Amino acid sequence: MAAARGEGGPAARGECILEPLSLPESPASPDGVATVESSPSVPCIFCEECYVLAEQNQLLKHMIIEHKLVIADVKLVADFKRYVLYWKKRFAEQPVTDFCSVIRTNSEAPLEEQDNYFLLCDVLPEDRLLREQLQQKRLREILEQQQQERYDTSFHSMCMFCDQEFTGNRSVLLNHMAREHAFNIGLPDNIVNCYEFLAVLQEKLDNLQCLYCEKVFRDKNTLKDHMRKKQHRRINAKNKEYDRFYIINYLEFGKSWEEVQSEDDRELLDNLEEDWSDWEEHPVCAVCLFCEQQADTTEKLHLHMQKSHGFDFLKIKSELGLNFYQQVKLVNFIRREIHHRRCYNCQEKFQSKGGLISHMEETKHITFLPARSTWDQPQYYFPTYENDTLLCTLSDSEDLIPEDQSEDVPVVSEDISSLKALKQSSILNQLLCEENSSHDKS
Repeated sequence: MAAARGEGGPAARGECILEPLSLPESPASPDGVATVESSPSVPCIFCEECYVLAEQNQLLKHMIIEHKLVIADVKLVADFKRYVLYWKKRFAEQPVTDFCSVIRTNSEAPLEEQDNYFLLCDVLPEDRLLREQLQQKRLREILEQQQQERYDTSFHSMCMFCDQEFTGNRSVLLNHMAREHAFNIGLPDNIVNCYEFLAVLQEKLDNLQCLYCEKVFRDKNTLKDHMRKKQHRRINAKNKEYDRFYIINYLEFGKSWEEVQSEDDRELLDNLEEDWSDWEEHPVCAVCLFCEQQADTTEKLHLHMQKSHGFDFLKIKSELGLNFYQQVKLVNFIRREIHHRRCYNCQEKFQSKGGLISHMEETKHITFLPARSTWDQPQYYFPTYENDTLLCTLSDSEDLIPEDQSEDVPVVSEDISSLKALKQSSILNQLLCEENSSHDKS
């Protein structure tokens, strides 16, 4: 019957109410929760007043003012509508004082000015059991939804940053945004209700709002520059609006992701005394500036670039006397020019990366850098690729000075043959004399 009402009522008006269809409950269900009606409104526990679920605060206000009922920690109730329907049924069977603590206000005032408020909270075992069962039920629903999205191949959406279209599975789009735009909202398997999540983010961008600091800008280009330069291509973890899109927030009753994560961190701190002798560090691979070749050490990578492309990075670094920050800017400059398939020497553009590299190697343009003013710019402090491991392996130019060379640097000792004359002519001595004379005058 619940399914029949769901199909004949709101579905005909274009609404999609899944609960009565996918999770029907019998009247004698273990948790005692009555079957949810297809109506989107939530009734008052005591009277026939009804409110739309989105106006939950108005219903709570009504129950406090009109019926003196206070529900504690209402934000931790997983399914507010089922919770209200359950207690509406129970309060019809027994007096409210059998379930709620009575709080008397204005206790020292005359009797007619005193008020009794009723507190419904999880101190009552029945209330706590109900909350836990609703939490478990919601977790099952969320996991089923996440499983469905995980294997769904009918996903269709556009990238928020480059307007590229993606079809198939949601992971294709999420991985694209993380890889190409350094916008990482988490692993696909940790996200639920992905369509709604992307719609929320897209709406913020359409309203010219930064996703991280949430400031509003005057136009789209200003917003894009701000998010790129400030590295704000990420979401604000403090914004509770996003919590409903992550599985971790549904795992434990009454705990947010921050509390769950802090518990995990405490477990790690407790296990610091464990033996780490069998730890094996996996080498981090750096990628060549001109091709897809990777190497697990910088020495191998420099040797590859020198032999395969004729580009001697260490020689350029030594001849130009580049410090760490100048090396960073040079690497980012070359990365960006290669990404745009443009020769950094003659500025000629090519249709493919292979054509560009062939041109630069044949014309020897790969070995001749443009003027320092071209690449030694503040804009190249920002990495072209967020995961560019080569940047982490750069070192200052003074590290290249050989040890034997540092030993040959002559050290000239101070001439102290006439130490008495040196003391008398010392500027420090003159300052002390002036200081003493000024004290004597005062």
